[in-house]
Amino acid sequence: MKSTRCLLSLLFLISAFAKAQSTLPPQQFKGYYDFSYQEDKGSILLEVKDLDKEFLYVHSLTSGLGSNDIGLDRGQLGDGVVVKWIKSGNKLLLLQPNLTYRASSINKDEKASIEQAFAKSVLFGFEIQEHKNGTYVIDLTPFLMQDAHGVATRLKDRKQGIYKLDKTRSVLWIENTKSFPKNTEFEAMLTFTGTPAGSEVKSIAPDASSISVIQHHSFVELPDAGYQPRVFHPRSGSFYMSYMDYSTPVFEPIQKRLITRHRLEKKNPELAISEPVAPIIYYLDRGTPDPVRSALLEGAGWWNEAFESAGYKNAFQVKMLPEGADPMDLRYNVIQWVHRSTRGWSYGGSITDPRTGEIIKGHVSLGSLRIRQDFMIAQGLLKEPFKENDKNHEAMMDMALARIRQLGAHEVGHTLGFAHNFAASTQDRASVMDYPHPKYDLVDGVISLGDAYDVGIGRWDNLTVQYSYGSPKANQSEAAFLQSIINIADVENLKFISDSDSRAAGGASASGHLWDNGANPSEELIHILKVREIAMNQFSLDNIRSGEALSVLEDVFVPVYFAHRYQVEATTKLVGGLEYEFLTKDGNEEFKTVGAFQQVEALRSILKSIDPETLKIPQSVLKLFPPRAYGYARTRESFQSETGVGFDPLNAAATSVGMTFDLLFHPERMNRITTANALVSNNFKEVKNINDFKDASNAVLTLGTLLNAVSDHVFTDYKNDDPYATAIAHRAQELFLNHLMNLTASSRTNIDVKAAARNQLKKIEKDLSKRDLFENQLLMQINTFYKHPELFEVKKLPSIPDGSPIGCGYSFK
Repeated sequence: MKSTRCLLSLLFLISAFAKAQSTLPPQQFKGYYDFSYQEDKGSILLEVKDLDKEFLYVHSLTSGLGSNDIGLDRGQLGDGVVVKWIKSGNKLLLLQPNLTYRASSINKDEKASIEQAFAKSVLFGFEIQEHKNGTYVIDLTPFLMQDAHGVATRLKDRKQGIYKLDKTRSVLWIENTKSFPKNTEFEAMLTFTGTPAGSEVKSIAPDASSISVIQHHSFVELPDAGYQPRVFHPRSGSFYMSYMDYSTPVFEPIQKRLITRHRLEKKNPELAISEPVAPIIYYLDRGTPDPVRSALLEGAGWWNEAFESAGYKNAFQVKMLPEGADPMDLRYNVIQWVHRSTRGWSYGGSITDPRTGEIIKGHVSLGSLRIRQDFMIAQGLLKEPFKENDKNHEAMMDMALARIRQLGAHEVGHTLGFAHNFAASTQDRASVMDYPHPKYDLVDGVISLGDAYDVGIGRWDNLTVQYSYGSPKANQSEAAFLQSIINIADVENLKFISDSDSRAAGGASASGHLWDNGANPSEELIHILKVREIAMNQFSLDNIRSGEALSVLEDVFVPVYFAHRYQVEATTKLVGGLEYEFLTKDGNEEFKTVGAFQQVEALRSILKSIDPETLKIPQSVLKLFPPRAYGYARTRESFQSETGVGFDPLNAAATSVGMTFDLLFHPERMNRITTANALVSNNFKEVKNINDFKDASNAVLTLGTLLNAVSDHVFTDYKNDDPYATAIAHRAQELFLNHLMNLTASSRTNIDVKAAARNQLKKIEKDLSKRDLFENQLLMQINTFYKHPELFEVKKLPSIPDGSPIGCGYSFK
């Protein structure tokens, strides 16, 4: 009996303890939003006081997946949208108004008519748990635990498998869940389960069937009305946001465009140089190692020079992130050092006020593997860098850190509101907002990397900061001030060409190129081919450290062999290219077709790049590339091979030629040439032979002449001289035929292009008279194409190894 009473007492105590544990007082948070966290229930109860008051909602990722290709990075920002709470019955709805269509009218009825005309979005609905003293209490947990960032969708889109959110493995993450006077921050660890289908997830996640990331949510007070929006100009170099204002008078444009920029005001507007009311401060990730840390602090800090040109003193500052601060906190502009499993892009993103374009938070993500690629590029170009000792890395580190300084400035520039300017490289590196290729100088025949990357802000950058952040002089209107900045750019002939005009493989801009150098792309291509030749001839075992596998040497050789790849792209844009800028009525520039001599000069340089003698790898180097070592398998950054484990120099050459032909024979480029030919006046004369053609204002390069020139070059007879060169020529000939067939069969080429390509095929068919085994094979391919064009497919080439910073995938369809 006594033992029974003891057991009952023990059970009572256990029950009482459990009940006490289940009723632990909730943890209280006070700030912009007050809320409580109930640990035993794993829930957050939010107090909502102000209905119909707009605020900013942002979702982001605190921790990521670590794959460049999938793109779910640590620190990745999502959408920043204006929302508000509305009440209906026993529910609070989180409503996103439609700010794309709006009215600036003071007429309430006019505003209402526009609001009612376009759909709104309810992001979530909450049952009201409690109502007291004008405060509504809701359970925010389900909202925080949803896949707001679209992780599952991204995995599906990247063909990595079908994943779904597993709520049993997902929890609120309280470590960085906090509330401050003007912002409240929440986090949740979300786990996605599914069957992996792609190699990316399998290579990264510890268990590819279970992927956990931390998702961040921010509720932020919108800025006050003191910010003054600034109008966008297509020559300003700024990003823009746009909306439709239906209260605009009929005689004015209905679409409004405003630049994006941080708020910056002078303490003393009357002074030419004044300190700001509040400086723009960027904070560097404390996890950034030295010497990268020092390089980024310096490079990002270059922007203060541009703000000085706009009339500010100490307006832009770069500091280390305070210890314990959360990089995702919307109060901090952050430069974050991001790790991934493979090398990839760095980028700068911003959260802006969708109503005005005011930047609230700038966030830079810098891929940590980029600096290693620049180091390796320098390692391959220098002569015997490790001959004396394995620690002789100063010259390589100098170039790599120079790139990091420039990269830091570039990405911060995006978060200040500035777009790419890919014309800057043709104007003595006028902007950090270009993608700079390392500049290789030849000093007495020796490759010098001392000026590989520029230092400091460029002239264009000063003007963009002046346009975005400068102030009008006394008695000067803002419109007149902004136009004066555009006028300066025009007078100084500072060009601005941005993304859509520069990135396409069939791009037409004569100025906008990525990873190029020099005012004359054709001359620079010849220069870099010379640098490449010197680097290949001096390449040796001393380009790697002692004890490293020779497979590492092969990978170091990749950026040497393909050193010309981006300059080829820049040069091909002159062929069928256009000289233009983003013009307005008050501008005095005109757009025109690139002159015939420039196109011929470009074509000569391009043909030099596909010459077998150019593409041959020295025998002394080939002897250094045995079959890949165990543990050093080929990756996408390696040469590909059609010979199995052996190094394949012919495939390397074919990859280079194929890349060039993909660019040169892009359907849009071919169409532009025939269209330009149709529009010339009768007094223009056709260029007959590119080898002896000299500059002439009344000449025109026809597609027939271009195809003849390429055909004559690739069908040069190498058989009696060099079997290696002959084999490369065979690859080029086959690729040329394939591209001609594709131009004939493609739905993207016009009828004149088809006719010119078919005519060239007929000429080649007629000229193949010797009928050796190889030429018979070519003839058979031509005849098969004639008989069954519907069966034709472009030969699939191996992917060119990733470049700097990451490969641009060339495809020809």
